[in-house]
Amino acid sequence: MAEVKVPELAESISEGSIAQWLKQPGDHVEKGEYVLELETDKVNVEIISDYTGTLSEHLAEEGDTVQVGQAIAIVDENGSAAAAPKAEAPKAEEAKAEPAKAEEAPAPAPVKEAPKADTKEASSTQQVIASPAARKLAREKGIDLTQVPVADPLGRVRVQDVEAASNAPAAPAAAPKQAPAAKQAAAPVEVNDDRIEVVKMTRRRQTIAKRLVQVQSEAAMLTTFNEVDLSAVMELRSRHKDSFVKANDVKLGFMSFFTKAVIGALKKYPLLNAEIKGDHILKKNFYDIGVAVSTDEGLVVPVVRDADRKSFAEIEKNISDLAVKARNNKLGLSDLSGGTFTITNGGTFGSLLSTPILNAPQVGILGMHTIKTRPIAVGDQIENRPMMYLALSYDHRIVDGKEAVGFLVAIKDMLEDPEQLLLQG
Repeated sequence: MAEVKVPELAESISEGSIAQWLKQPGDHVEKGEYVLELETDKVNVEIISDYTGTLSEHLAEEGDTVQVGQAIAIVDENGSAAAAPKAEAPKAEEAKAEPAKAEEAPAPAPVKEAPKADTKEASSTQQVIASPAARKLAREKGIDLTQVPVADPLGRVRVQDVEAASNAPAAPAAAPKQAPAAKQAAAPVEVNDDRIEVVKMTRRRQTIAKRLVQVQSEAAMLTTFNEVDLSAVMELRSRHKDSFVKANDVKLGFMSFFTKAVIGALKKYPLLNAEIKGDHILKKNFYDIGVAVSTDEGLVVPVVRDADRKSFAEIEKNISDLAVKARNNKLGLSDLSGGTFTITNGGTFGSLLSTPILNAPQVGILGMHTIKTRPIAVGDQIENRPMMYLALSYDHRIVDGKEAVGFLVAIKDMLEDPEQLLLQG
């Protein structure tokens, strides 16, 4: 027998939910064949079998949360050969079995009694939502699942909950009080108003919600603001847009300018391109820029790799390709993993000003907004200029206000004099 396990997916992904089993018990599977679809907080991935044989058992059901490295199915590598003898049981053996049944006639009565008691216990335990691995561990340790405190917001009992319960000191009086809490968390939401529709959040939406709250509780997040006059960028785009499209088969958008400006500012203020690991700071000497893309499933942040080595045209093509893949749900884990800094553009939806939330474990995120023509004092004159508010959210644990403000001013200066961007190659 061989186990199908959840493989390593990406450094930030430690678990997923089984969205759909593609192979059922009894099905023949080939090595490298897909057996299930796993939903993670970033993308859906199909898991393959590393063995050829018969899928004999699912160790987790659809909707269960499974950890990286956890066994989720059993493949019988001799399944095709073993299946035939089972199906062709000789009648002679049945005949031999009948005398045995007669001799053992007194025994069935007590044997039948025991399963009834077990069935009652199983029915009460079955009401608790738990992963197969958690149920197995609970059986081995003799733990009642109804008395296991759970940390899962949906009330599901996981392996770590059972292990914690087995290591906890015995508290017979307190145990019954905790059981209703677990059931209550697992119960579906009920409303008495038919005008209200109850919709369960997808795993991805649950993870987004959890991480947004987590980063706000763990990081010392602050936001600083500035505004930029985009007259020079717009004039440059207007002069070169036709020749740029003809030469590169892609439009010259704003994102390449902002990406180049961000890289130039990161080189001046490297702590905004860093990461916190315990008591250490990881300074990253490469520039993988995440670009937030809104999809029907939620916000995703595909990454433009080595953006400092790319031309304006390469950046525009890369961002365009990633956005198309994101909206078609075709992003791979390699498109999403890593990233040293993120840019998000709420201006595409008309946002005038916002405070973007950090994309952990990154310590900086730049928020772009809609361009508005406003009267601006230029010398002694008042002129209408295309202005955009910029927002930088940063982790104050390693980035001080002086660096954050300087970073944003550097971006502003480069965008208002875009010839500087040519020096950021």
